[in-house]
Amino acid sequence: MNQTLLIELLTEELPPKALAKLGAAFSAGIVNGLKARDFLEQDSVATSYASPRRLAVSITNVREVSPDKSIREKVLPVSVALDANGNGTPPLAKKLAALGFPELTVADLERAADGKAESFFYTYTAPGSALATGAQAALTEAAAKLPIPKLMSYQRPDGTTVQFVRPAHSLIALHGINVLPLTLLGLTAGRETLGHRFLTDGKAITIAHAENYAASLILNASVIASNEERKERIRAQLLEKAGADLVLMPEALLDEVTALVEWPVVYECHFEEEFLAVPQECLILTMQTNQKYFALTDTAGKLRSRFLIVSNIETDTPEHIIGGNERVVRPRLSDAKFFFEQDKKKTLESRLPLLANVVYHNKLGTQAERSERVTALAIAIARELHADVELVSEAAQLSKSDLLTDMVGEFPELQGIMGTYYARNESKPEEVALAISEHYQPRFAGDALPSTVTGTAVALADKLETIVGIWAIGLQPTGDKDPFALRRHALGVLRMLIEKRMPLAISTLLMAAVHQFTKVTGFKDPSADVTAFMLDRLRGILRERGFSVNEIEAVVAQNPDRLDDIVQRLEAVQVFAALPESASLAAANKRITNILKKNEEAVIAIAGTTAQDSLLHDTAEKNLAAAMARVQPDIQAAFEKGDFTGTLQTLAQLRDDVDGFFNDVMVMAEDVALRNNRLALLSSLHGMMNRVADISKLAA
Repeated sequence: MNQTLLIELLTEELPPKALAKLGAAFSAGIVNGLKARDFLEQDSVATSYASPRRLAVSITNVREVSPDKSIREKVLPVSVALDANGNGTPPLAKKLAALGFPELTVADLERAADGKAESFFYTYTAPGSALATGAQAALTEAAAKLPIPKLMSYQRPDGTTVQFVRPAHSLIALHGINVLPLTLLGLTAGRETLGHRFLTDGKAITIAHAENYAASLILNASVIASNEERKERIRAQLLEKAGADLVLMPEALLDEVTALVEWPVVYECHFEEEFLAVPQECLILTMQTNQKYFALTDTAGKLRSRFLIVSNIETDTPEHIIGGNERVVRPRLSDAKFFFEQDKKKTLESRLPLLANVVYHNKLGTQAERSERVTALAIAIARELHADVELVSEAAQLSKSDLLTDMVGEFPELQGIMGTYYARNESKPEEVALAISEHYQPRFAGDALPSTVTGTAVALADKLETIVGIWAIGLQPTGDKDPFALRRHALGVLRMLIEKRMPLAISTLLMAAVHQFTKVTGFKDPSADVTAFMLDRLRGILRERGFSVNEIEAVVAQNPDRLDDIVQRLEAVQVFAALPESASLAAANKRITNILKKNEEAVIAIAGTTAQDSLLHDTAEKNLAAAMARVQPDIQAAFEKGDFTGTLQTLAQLRDDVDGFFNDVMVMAEDVALRNNRLALLSSLHGMMNRVADISKLAA
């Protein structure tokens, strides 16, 4: 009879950062094991449970016995099974005995083709196995494959040593109301578990029926077994307690706190107002990182002096819990305030010489040397952008100075942010102060770009110096390894060039970056590889913007050096691709490309020349030349205005004449002068067609 199956493993507190993965793997492993052994129905539903002290899974509609199976077993090749007289050989008898069918004869076997030879087969019905057998195998496999960060060895009461992520105390295995005799880690399955460590009396909780597991734990054990349910309950309580304020709820923090409690309750705490004089990023980070607290801000984003905690204890008198947490956070906030006050006693400039004591990379020198390279590169970029060179120079020089502050030493995540605060404290120009933090942007996908030209110049310099330098010493990304985040840096550079429509050529930027490494021994210019790498990242960015592969290739295949108008070109290609003329012109352009490529020497010889009217013999080539001359001024005018859509729409007027040319004109005429003239005509048409993009890439 089909019933719900429950398997629970009760343990000591599991690693919070690994809990979600452990729970998912435990559940998936058992489900997959049972499915592979045919114990599940099509409509069986699995529910995963994971709390600090337990991993569990509940599966509906699980068979008590798996179905009988028809098995076709290969016995032996005929050449081995039969002797010269057609009688069974000793090897055949031995094989049948090994398979458990010693009573069979040759007459009982099926003779069938087996590749190029023939073999004997035997088909029989294997009876289904009991759920206890299948579940034991599935549980053992699932436990062996858990993504355990670090194994712990411990002794069972019987003296045996066991290895698992944490000591295990009990095992439940129920099929409906029946206990399955499973074992794991020296434990034998029953129907009892333990409840909340503090909110229950420590006595065993009996699960009467597999279907009642989650409800029984809530009612009798003060435990919410579902990781997702606890998470959403915490989220709801945080929002309720926050009231009109905003609660800062990073998903990673929410996940970690969820994995620390079995019965979550949110309480409100406070700290002294004087701490609000410290940059709020410091306070927020110390509360989140060290204490797992949730900070609150007003609607304008200003930090409040109250914060929220998630406790594992529900009580009508939470004063001790609240007071204890307030006492714990106070020294943390005091440390942050001390670091801030101490750091302000030294200027950012005074810290710069100390960068010479910090190694950036043993092949690329110190942070001081890197800072010099970034500053020189930022100045070169500033000149290209006609930006304020003095502001850019100062911002670049100070961009890494906060690495040597006490605050950043304690909280590396605040690098750049603290530099901005300290620069403002020293009354530096606001654009310089902002650039110190913004030059790290974008820090992640979707992050904001630097808001000023100064910040943008320093950000480009910082990322390009990293890409070129790290690539040159052979530490470019490989597979899923990218220890220096070169992919992220490349995406940041590309986003700035595209979204800010910056008139900067990639080749110019890389040349300027490479120039900064002239003092580095054995430096090899990686520009060619870096360019290919960046174009590949560019394709990814453009795909995320909704452009098709063919549309992207039409533009990227031209190896664009400037990206300030690449989106506009792609939008024009999209419009052109929707025109009825596009398919014919794309195919014609592909054909022209192939013709010119096959006649490369002739094309080079006639480079710079135009088709001569006197050598236009056929009507179709005359019509094409006339049509090209007619639309050329409009195409040129639209292109110079940046009207790429208009450029391609005007080009569409040539379809009939292009089709007529290829239908009626033999390009490769025997007469050399005539052939070269037609190649010149096609070369001009090719250039006209590909001004915006290589439309041959749109051909199916």
